[in-house]
Amino acid sequence: MFSRVARRKFYNTVFVGFCVLATVVAIGALTLILWSLLHKGLAGVDANLFLADTKSSCQGDSSCAPGGLRNAFIGSAMMLAIAMFIALAVGILAGTWLSEFGGETPYGHAIRFLNDVLLSAPSILIGVAVWELLVVPFHGYSAMAGAVALAFLAAPVVTRTTEDILAMQSSALREAGSALGTPQWIVVRKIVWKAAGGGLLTGGLLAFARISGETAPLLFTSLGNNLFSLDPFAPIASLPKVIYDNALSPYDDLVQIAWAGALVIAVVVLAINILGRILAREPKRS
Repeated sequence: MFSRVARRKFYNTVFVGFCVLATVVAIGALTLILWSLLHKGLAGVDANLFLADTKSSCQGDSSCAPGGLRNAFIGSAMMLAIAMFIALAVGILAGTWLSEFGGETPYGHAIRFLNDVLLSAPSILIGVAVWELLVVPFHGYSAMAGAVALAFLAAPVVTRTTEDILAMQSSALREAGSALGTPQWIVVRKIVWKAAGGGLLTGGLLAFARISGETAPLLFTSLGNNLFSLDPFAPIASLPKVIYDNALSPYDDLVQIAWAGALVIAVVVLAINILGRILAREPKRS
């Protein structure tokens, strides 16, 4: 029979071994994904990818100018900008209210619960809901509908991170402002928000990374457009949608463009997550 100390050491070794194994599997999977993207997508990354619009296949036609993803980049940038404007406005205000004003009321608990439900809601359900709200009544797909669908996905992330970041701020900041007779909303706006600025920015970056590669909601809302367009009230191209379409194509040149676009999205999301990690780090105090 093992002694109690020996059993504890054995269980600890097994547990640490499982943790190391899980870490190796996760890192290995990430490495394989990144290697696949680099191996298959790097050859398609050139100036034409960013300067030419989406076209049909040029396979077998030497006189055909190859297509790119300019319209998809512009369309995605438009929808992401509108979505983040909505998500930041709603999410920061909602998170501030939960943290500073009514978070402990029954209504606050209900809002927090609904926000958690939205955090885990499948993106395709959000797309169907926005399709019913903005596409069917207006009889047309649009970039605005796509942006609203993405905002529904980003706003819960901003709300949760805002509430958590504000809750971490020292109560002495609020007490100092209140001691001077400053109204609570001014204390929050000029003191608490300023102290939590880095965390709020990090929350916004995480929300942006969350929605930058979403495809399912855009299938029901923005639809797609092979032509260059800046009209927010018309169908518009998006990078995830073009990647989805090209990846299913039987033509090798379109599949190559899909891999290149996937590599671009992966690099952008990875860069945003790294930037968010850097901004979230606590400053070192001497």
